[in-house]
Amino acid sequence: MSDAASPPQQTPAEREALILEHLPLLHHIVGRLALELPARIDREDLTGYGMIGLVAAADSFDAGRGLQFSTYAYSRIRGAILDELRRLDFLPRGRRERVRELEQAFAALEQRLSHKPSPEDLARELGWSLDEVDECLCSAKSAGMVSLDEGPESDLFALLQDHSCADPSGELEQAEVRKLLVDAIAALPEPDRTVITLYYGEGLLLRDIGQVLEVTESRVSQIHTRAIYRLNKELSGRLSV
Repeated sequence: MSDAASPPQQTPAEREALILEHLPLLHHIVGRLALELPARIDREDLTGYGMIGLVAAADSFDAGRGLQFSTYAYSRIRGAILDELRRLDFLPRGRRERVRELEQAFAALEQRLSHKPSPEDLARELGWSLDEVDECLCSAKSAGMVSLDEGPESDLFALLQDHSCADPSGELEQAEVRKLLVDAIAALPEPDRTVITLYYGEGLLLRDIGQVLEVTESRVSQIHTRAIYRLNKELSGRLSV
């Protein structure tokens, strides 16, 4: 017999309200992921995959665990979309081979360096430009072939949005991690720091950030992916100490 407690029962009206209230979060995630995917991947399909995750989150959410629903739902929505994309395996053969090269270099460097390699490490190892690494990281991330989201606090959206916790000890831990995150963001090189600050701090859309930096929206997405990779690497190192 399992000791795990079942999440408290919700009324159908409460469940429906929770789902409707977080549809903007679903569309936010779909919009972000769509920028990194081939044009043939339909946004409506992504929304459908994400809705499965949102409904599953509403059905299994337990407020007594100290998380806000938006934090929990973000991971479930994004995970449901990436799971389906992995199943579809939509990457063209040439790009998939490049991602495999990246995976092999990543694994070799991680073993040699005893920590996650930086984008610059990967570029040197592969003989690629940093832009080529950024593009391949985006492909790998969107296809779920290389996990760029590993690390204790990879979900910046949830971390920066969720300022309350039912458990005081959990709230203290989140505050400490948030402080580490702020320090890590401050240490980012440009333009990575600007992209993260404008996107999460000011709420600008990627296309608006592109206008500020005078680059394309797709390039901003690549810089964003690289910045998240750097932050995960930094946070993983600090929190494992």
